[in-house]
Amino acid sequence: MPTKVTYYAIVNDYSSREEPGGVLRRIEDEDAEYDEQFGRDLEWTRSAVLYSYERGNMDNKLYEISEDEANRIVERIRRTVTGQP
Repeated sequence: MPTKVTYYAIVNDYSSREEPGGVLRRIEDEDAEYDEQFGRDLEWTRSAVLYSYERGNMDNKLYEISEDEANRIVERIRRTVTGQP
């Protein structure tokens, strides 16, 4: 089975669907399934946000997005954190 990656925009009380607060990805292959969130440390790190969401925790709303949209969110976060225009 080839690796499958699904991306999600993370929206909370301080963000919107148009400008999500973060991005999450679920990586699935024949050996494992795990989630990573891109954070303000500018790294992809393991995350339980999607598992929590699937079990009814609605602190965040998650919207499935394309890889291109995920890359745009990541770049916006990078610019915000580093102070680049």
